[in-house]
This record gives sequence, structure tokens and C-alpha cells, in this order.
Amino acid sequence: MGPIPNHIAFIMDGNRRYAKKQGMEEGAGHKAGFLALMKILCYCYELGVKYLTVYAFSIENFKRKPEEVQCLMDLMLEKIGELLKEESVVNQYGIRLYFIGNLKLLSEPVRVAAEKAMAATAKNTKTVLLICVAYTSYDEIVHAVQESCKDKRNEIEALYASKVSNGVTEGVEEGENINGTIEHDVQGSCESSLSKSQALNTTRACNGVIRVEKKKGVILHAVQGSCEDKWDEVMSRTSNGVTEGVADSKKKQWMHPTIKLVDIEKNMYMGVAPDPDILIRTSGENRLSNFLLWQTTNCPLYSPSALWPEIGLWHLIWAVLNFQQSHYYFEKKRKQL
Repeated sequence: MGPIPNHIAFIMDGNRRYAKKQGMEEGAGHKAGFLALMKILCYCYELGVKYLTVYAFSIENFKRKPEEVQCLMDLMLEKIGELLKEESVVNQYGIRLYFIGNLKLLSEPVRVAAEKAMAATAKNTKTVLLICVAYTSYDEIVHAVQESCKDKRNEIEALYASKVSNGVTEGVEEGENINGTIEHDVQGSCESSLSKSQALNTTRACNGVIRVEKKKGVILHAVQGSCEDKWDEVMSRTSNGVTEGVADSKKKQWMHPTIKLVDIEKNMYMGVAPDPDILIRTSGENRLSNFLLWQTTNCPLYSPSALWPEIGLWHLIWAVLNFQQSHYYFEKKRKQL
């Protein structure tokens, strides 16, 4: 009917309700859910779907009863071992495994097993299975921003390490543009205190460096060095797009590169895969539950009433058919971004 989706994501909802519905003991629903996942993996492989992502364990799930959390961790450890067996679906279909999320929150045995599984399947190329554990979108976005800031700071430090010495920027001409950075010399020292009148005539150059970033007509000053406590003092001199107190032409400024969208996306946990084409949540729920909020802007949501262990080939086919009907509309929306 149309193109096959490249990436399908699943919120595996309804394992506990399934166990209750079937009169099964606690934890049996999650075991049934694992069998359903293996079945869906086979179907997707046969259809030609390259990437599959499943929401296995949220950071919020750690708030459940300790015995339930421990049961889930034990089950996860057991199933990771099964995935690595020679006769497993993973080895039959050449599936590469990624465990996505804040893995530091996992118990050490589970984290070690996850890392071992990723290393063992690193050369598989036919299909990719991304298992989101200890994951929420909020945590992923915060992590990406933090890592982007670190990368940018390291980039700036490396760029200027050879040029800034003893409070003087050396080897760079006035106004020189380096990698998107406007470079000026800075001279000055960081004194223990400044009088109010002195503050009016100088923006303190801690370690000889003043950073000035201009956004929407307003020049923002950030002081680098041991005098960061004077940030408010510097900001008080910035108003209506005019920076006061930096009249001394001997003082030089540099404008650092900003963090861009591509920097954030590069540091996402899900940066190893393209955005999903379809998001399927079983049990009839329409909530995203803090899952792939960044990546599903233009992704159709399909919510069959079946609980996760009840999902079958027909549910998957129906989701793909719906995707194919709306494919060109969503492709048009993506191109507009």
C-alpha cells in the first residue's frame, strides 16, 4: 500500500492488567510481555522494519513497591541472558541491541549485563532493537543539554587555550572571526573588590576575559574566572540593547558560539536512531507517559485496546496501513521543520 516504516516505537502497556485478567501470579504478566516482544520482533523483521524501540522501564517505575522493582530487575537480567543465546531471535535475525536511558540508575548486575549485550551485538546490522530502561524524556533532554554545554565549553577552552595568557589574548587580531567567534584582546585583572564608580567604568575582566553574547539586540555579558559572583553587577549595566561601562577601547571582548539544535540532538540517548515513524501504545491509552517527547513531534499514535501480551500481527499490520495512508502528509510536515 505504501512505504514501510523505518522505525516503530512501542509503549508496552498492560502487562499487570493482563496477569490480573488471566488470574496469573504477580510478575507473570511481564514474562508474557517478553514473549509478545519476541513475536513482534519477528513480525517487524519480516516486514522490513529497521528500528524498533520499546519502553521497558521508566525512571518513575522505581517508585513502585521495592519487591516489584526487584522482580522486574531480576526478570530483566534473566531475559538479557536469553537474548544472547545462540538460538535467540537476536542472533537469528542479526539484531543489534541498545539499552537507552540513565543506566547508572540500574542495579550493577543489570547494568553490566546490558553493557555486555550491547558489546556482543555491536556488529549486527540487519535490525536494531532499542530498549528504554531507566528512561524518561525529561531526563534525556536534561542529559542532552548538560552534555552539549560540556562539549561547547571543551571546544572553547581548546580553541583559546593557546591564545589566552596572563590576562592578554595573544596571537589574534582585533575583530578576527574564528569558528563563529568574534575575537578581541582583553586586558585586566580580577581585584578583590570594586567601588561603585569603578563598576560604572569597567566590566570586570576576571582572568582577563570578558564574554559578550548578543541576542535580539541585547548584549549579554558573562564573566569568566573567579569573579562570577559579580554577574548581577555586570548584568545591571546591560539595558535596551546598549552595554554601559565598556567604553575603554583597550578592553577587548569575545563572543562565544551558541549551542544549536544539532548539538542537543547529537547528545540525546536516542541519537543512535532516526525518529520513529509510528508510536504504538497498547491497552487503549493515548498518553505518551514521558516517552520520546522530543522525537515524536510528527509521529502518528496508534492505540489498540489489546493489552501488550495480547498484541498480534493484525494490530501491527493495521498500524502500518494507517501510517501508509498518512505518510505523505507527515513527510510534508517534517520538511517544513
